Amino acid sequence: MTEESRTARSAGTASPEAVQPGPRPLSAAEVDGYLRKHPDFLVQHPHLANVLTPPTRDNGDGVVDLQYFLVQRQRGELARLAEQHQHLITTVRANAANQARAHEAVLAMMNATSFEHLIEIVTSDLAIMLNVDAVALCVETNGFLLAGDRMAGVRILAEGSIDELMGSGQPVRLRNDIDGDPEVFGGLASLIRSDAMVRLHFSSKAPNGLLVLGARDPDAFHPGLGTELLLFLSRAMAGCVRLWLDLPAE
Repeated sequence: MTEESRTARSAGTASPEAVQPGPRPLSAAEVDGYLRKHPDFLVQHPHLANVLTPPTRDNGDGVVDLQYFLVQRQRGELARLAEQHQHLITTVRANAANQARAHEAVLAMMNATSFEHLIEIVTSDLAIMLNVDAVALCVETNGFLLAGDRMAGVRILAEGSIDELMGSGQPVRLRNDIDGDPEVFGGLASLIRSDAMVRLHFSSKAPNGLLVLGARDPDAFHPGLGTELLLFLSRAMAGCVRLWLDLPAE
């Protein structure tokens, strides 16, 4: 067998994979038929609306101008982005205002002229500074004071009450749509519909403490709200108390 015949025979017995033609492009009629059977195709694949070229005019009865729907969709997207932008601006402004209030409160506590003055600032002035309806300063009984007593504006709670209110080990708790706790807010409890509770750790030689902010608005405080400023406020307050009572820092 000559070389030419071997080459021709080899070419005639080539594998199917080597000579298999590529996929046939779909015709316009086939695409038209598929879309008619699947009218929600663009709903299932909305990203294609960004690459399709819509008609620019009405081509006659029964022809839908997709440009109208694309414009409406873009208008809806722009409205959504504008709403998100406004919400972001409102949130930033509210955070800045809350930060300024917290700083004002800390400076007021640092400028107290006595321990009694410090307690008065916390239990009387902080509500105005922080724009809330009530502020309660609580400590657990130390064996000399009874639960339910009130001393210089400080409410005395039974031992273990703070863990019951907060949950063991939780530094902050935010609650919305609640009834105010009379043991915490006393006569103002009926006004309170949401609150923010933060632990106060003074010293291992001092009883556990709790700072509670209360509001009439049922959603003024709610789970998911940022707690950094509350923690900052509680640390600053505990530090001021330690200085006046000469408690060791830990």
